[in-house]
Amino acid sequence: MTFALCFASALRAQVEFKRGLEQISFIPKGQWITGVSVNFSQSNQKNYQFLIVEKLDGDSYSFKVSPMLLYCFHDNLAAGGKFVFQRTRTRLDNATFVLDSESDYSIDNLYNISQEYSAMAAFRNYISLGHSRRFGLFNEVQLQIGGGQSKVVNGRGQDLTGTFQDQWNVHVGLAPGIVMFLNNYSAIEVNVGVLGFSYNHIKATTDQVYEANLNTKSANFRINLFSITFGVAFYL
Repeated sequence: MTFALCFASALRAQVEFKRGLEQISFIPKGQWITGVSVNFSQSNQKNYQFLIVEKLDGDSYSFKVSPMLLYCFHDNLAAGGKFVFQRTRTRLDNATFVLDSESDYSIDNLYNISQEYSAMAAFRNYISLGHSRRFGLFNEVQLQIGGGQSKVVNGRGQDLTGTFQDQWNVHVGLAPGIVMFLNNYSAIEVNVGVLGFSYNHIKATTDQVYEANLNTKSANFRINLFSITFGVAFYL
């Protein structure tokens, strides 16, 4: 009898045990989430020297814009899409790679320009930090399909040679992040890519004569600090 009572008490204690993880309606059902992230960088080098690179002359710029639109179909659950456009240009007038006192390699008159565009389907799950409605976490699942073109030109005059590339890619990824509300309608978001699978196909044509195809597959299971993205979102 005593054993039965002890067993019943232990079973009742297990049934009533709670971890204390509580979720509030951080993003209520029916809200629209829209925003945009913009990135622009530019650099100029004149007789620049870094490690084995000497006499580096050139300039480059990169521009990226990514608008977003999501709809919260259930408390703390949202789905929608993003569009990404990126344009990059690099011009290298001269650079010398010095391996040792007797070995060096020079590059000059190199020009590269590329543009990429992609559409992304996104699904988000928001997690509140305790009872706070200002700070929260989110986990974003991404399915991205895109493409682009690039052109690389080297040399000048009769020594001019160039390669045109046409590419498309598919990417499935996981991007957790944190959101901080500035007021009831606007917030700052920061996310970083952790897990992803990518497939790329590239078709290259050199001097309008030679053709080549390249297929690559890759998987990422680590935090990439260079993939951190900052953005501003509006919750309407």
